[in-house]
Amino acid sequence: MLSLCICGTAITSQYLADKYQVNTPMLQSFINYCLLFLIYTVMLAFQSGSDNLFYILKKKWWKYILLGLADVEANYLIVRAYQYTTLTSVQLLDCFGIPVLMAFSWFILYARYRVIHFIAVAVCLLGVGTMVGADILAGREGNSVNGVLIGDVLVLLGASLYAVSNVCEEYIVKKLSRQEFLGMVGLFGTIISGIQLLLVEFKDIASIHWDWKIALLFVAFALCMFCLYSFMPLVIKVTSATSVNLGILTADLYSLFFGLFLFDYKFSVLYILSFTIIMVGFILYCSTPTRTAEPAESSVPSITSTGIDNLGLKLEENLQETHSAAL
Repeated sequence: MLSLCICGTAITSQYLADKYQVNTPMLQSFINYCLLFLIYTVMLAFQSGSDNLFYILKKKWWKYILLGLADVEANYLIVRAYQYTTLTSVQLLDCFGIPVLMAFSWFILYARYRVIHFIAVAVCLLGVGTMVGADILAGREGNSVNGVLIGDVLVLLGASLYAVSNVCEEYIVKKLSRQEFLGMVGLFGTIISGIQLLLVEFKDIASIHWDWKIALLFVAFALCMFCLYSFMPLVIKVTSATSVNLGILTADLYSLFFGLFLFDYKFSVLYILSFTIIMVGFILYCSTPTRTAEPAESSVPSITSTGIDNLGLKLEENLQETHSAAL
């Protein structure tokens, strides 16, 4: 289901770019963040106690600014990379986020992997390689353009920022709440993307010749992205960010099926093979749960003697026990 949501965002973006020459990734993201703000941030405003919006802002505002910045820029960098490099490069290099995500999960979430998990990731990446090979044979790799190195760097940065965002999402969803994550991303994502929108896309937006078809495509993109953001925390809560990212590798295949009818893509049996390989790797990964290591204990040595302070506490406890016994 998450892959279908990603497929919807890819198809609508490509349709806007190819048919209407509309390239406004930040505007599209801004609409999604506004929806998150209107639903989840407003929901937090009516919560009480530690779940209240203002309490969260008072305690952790700077952390959520960094999270919002990572999420916004990850979306922007990946889409912007298509202007510099090829579709093949984006598909291959985007997988860089999975080992980065596993590394962050190891050190931040204390996730511990077994050998089968590394084998499963390798199988999934093999499936992506098969899909890229099918793209090349079908002539979908695109023409090389100037600035390919810039595009590749943008993809690597975007994939790394996605990994940061996903690890933070897993931590917040499992330790705190789904509403807090979505509400804070909606709030700071709206502010950051709104500022960046005015700085980098003002002229592109002004040049759009609006009609109901373009508006409908924007609405479709926003709804797909909103569903993706709303449902992903539910899946991450019962699995992990790594397994979710492995599963959504199948989104490219769904995009292909739509592209056969909308963009005259050529079909190849290798696409079915790649889908099968990715699903085998995904099932392998989910077949064995990861374990969570306990955080390292404090380096302060344990107290073996009573000590003055502990002796005082012990005397106080004895006095209380004596008083209780007398009563």
